[in-house]
Amino acid sequence: MKSHQPAPWSRLDNAAKIFPPTSDREDTKVFRFACELSEEVDPALLQQALDRTVEDFPLYLSVIKKGMFWYYFERSNLRPTVHLECKPPCSPLYDGNRKGLLFEVTCYKRRISLEVYHALSDGTGALQFLRTLVARYLVLRHPERFPEGMPPLDYDASGTQKMDDSFQKYYGGAKRYRKDPAPHAFRLRGEKTEDYRLKVVSGVMSASSVLKVAHSCGATLTVLLAAVLIEAIHGEMPLREEGRPVVLTVPVNLRSYFPSASARNFFGIFNVGYNFKKQPGTFEDILSHVGGYFKRELTAERLALRMNELAALEHNLIARAVPLAFKDVSLRIANRLSERGITAALSNVGRISMPAGMEEYIRLFDVFTSTNRLQLCLCSFGDRLVLSFSSTFAGVDVQRRFFRRLAQLGIDIEITTNQLDGQ
Repeated sequence: MKSHQPAPWSRLDNAAKIFPPTSDREDTKVFRFACELSEEVDPALLQQALDRTVEDFPLYLSVIKKGMFWYYFERSNLRPTVHLECKPPCSPLYDGNRKGLLFEVTCYKRRISLEVYHALSDGTGALQFLRTLVARYLVLRHPERFPEGMPPLDYDASGTQKMDDSFQKYYGGAKRYRKDPAPHAFRLRGEKTEDYRLKVVSGVMSASSVLKVAHSCGATLTVLLAAVLIEAIHGEMPLREEGRPVVLTVPVNLRSYFPSASARNFFGIFNVGYNFKKQPGTFEDILSHVGGYFKRELTAERLALRMNELAALEHNLIARAVPLAFKDVSLRIANRLSERGITAALSNVGRISMPAGMEEYIRLFDVFTSTNRLQLCLCSFGDRLVLSFSSTFAGVDVQRRFFRRLAQLGIDIEITTNQLDGQ
């Protein structure tokens, strides 16, 4: 007689809990990393590389299931298959009515794309998966160049470390985080794309050129781009709404402040706003204001306070006993309320590296995400910096203003966009 052992399972991390109840067709909570090679992709070899890569990331073979009180991951027998890209970017991956893997690997000409449902991992965790996948693929594609097989990546975490829930590890108890009530932020409005399809506008430029401009302004690259984005949004703001601040929400990789090799979610968020009615509104003042706010908020102490306050819910005995259906309603309401305080988002994944000898086969990396507002994501490889806007707005006026401002600062930009039906 066959013995039916229960499938291995694990809890969703603290950041992941918000995603299942708030995913919808306008915001699927899916993000995409892409790697553009210098040659066309061989799908058969990519499948071989994928088969080996998933064994190193066991959580990626999980599905989400509903419990009485929380969602949880359960290991499945499903296996991922490489497909030629045929769907709109960041299409839904999670469906509460069926079991399915929470990521997908596709290819198109020279591009390898990894799409991930955010409950599974954050950008840093997913990037480790893509780096491993691309490295394995290049070893299979060019065995003569890598006769000793897979070169070491600068990410050698064990299976246990990859599965680590770092929110639990660093939870230090709920301490009151003092913050002023968030005012209603300025919200971008406009015609939406058909079926809320994601419109992506990307700019490729020299990373060293942007850094040079940032340093000449006494700013970091992220602060410079945040200031340019705030200024660009202001250019589209009706005069009657200038009393509302332009607020950017900025994800922060907590691994930079709390040692962790987790391939799961481990990020924090802070908001930075600028009120054009109460402040001068010059670019120099926006830059100074944003720089000062980043400096104050990006400390381990401040990030720990935010992290502990958000994690306190799952440690509260009363909240833990509330059935999942009621938690879902509460989380949807909380999500809608928080959305009222945000105009747009900016996420800097940072510099991406690959093992020696592989750079010659890779042109660039790119990242963008589903969103119901406007989001700017960026990453760099070598000297190529890619800035990608995503939104479901049909218009691209903010994006146009943003890239024009960078061009005025002396930065050469190559701009591309995905073509939507009817455009």
